[in-house]
Amino acid sequence: MTESAQPPRALSAAGDRVVVVGRSGQKTKAIAGELGAEYLLADFARLDQVRGLAAELKEKYPRIDVLANNAGGIMGRRGLTADGHEKTFQVNHLAPFVLTTLLLDVLVECKARVINTSSAANSFFGRLDIDDLDAEKKYGTNRAYGNAKLANILFTKELERRYGGQGLTTAAFHPGGVATNFSAESNSPMRFAYKGIVRRFMLTPEQGADTLVWLATTRPGTDWISGRDRGLTGFPDSTMPSARSRRQTSRPTTPVWPGRYGSAARRWSARSWQDSRVSPANTAPV
Repeated sequence: MTESAQPPRALSAAGDRVVVVGRSGQKTKAIAGELGAEYLLADFARLDQVRGLAAELKEKYPRIDVLANNAGGIMGRRGLTADGHEKTFQVNHLAPFVLTTLLLDVLVECKARVINTSSAANSFFGRLDIDDLDAEKKYGTNRAYGNAKLANILFTKELERRYGGQGLTTAAFHPGGVATNFSAESNSPMRFAYKGIVRRFMLTPEQGADTLVWLATTRPGTDWISGRDRGLTGFPDSTMPSARSRRQTSRPTTPVWPGRYGSAARRWSARSWQDSRVSPANTAPV
């Protein structure tokens, strides 16, 4: 699953079989056509479509080596989805959570890797209140986005804790500031950075896709560490070498997530998995 055309382009060019998933039929079809790839559609603001996506993936693709949860965005004023969840949290976290958990049997059997695109915004803005996940009591555009990205990290950690022993590997990463239309339709102050002079110093979309592609094509445990060590690992640090040199090194990447996330991940994931509205037990296609 990816919101950007760059990762599937790079992976397809390397000879991998890619399935492009997107919300817009026109855009997704165009990207898939360019690559000669297959595509599926789903709106992450609707969990019924996410459940249908999971069912279709399992039916058509009995083997999945990499699941890249790269879709998301920052919203404006607080709004609820048809499922009753705050939109930022659902699109950025709950929808990938549902998709991943519905595919777990396939992912574990294939000893796949799950790659979640997080953000440094989790450190700047994330103040996750487990008793107010839909931000009914306190909402802010940046806070909602930071909370969702922090939830991505905690989910990545818990996936490793539960399924790492069965061969599943996990990673979360910050792609960096990429010169795209990110936050353009939000009321976040961040939107000005993506339009102004700062944009000149941002990464190109190709550079922004680099870490995801690297995580998808290198060896967990050798080139990078899965989420089993020190809170959350599998997140390459800011001193990580360029893509070309990374592919030539076998030195495990040093984890950068603070160890305090370990206990938080267990508490958060226990709550998430038990939530009757989003738990795997209630995610059959409708």
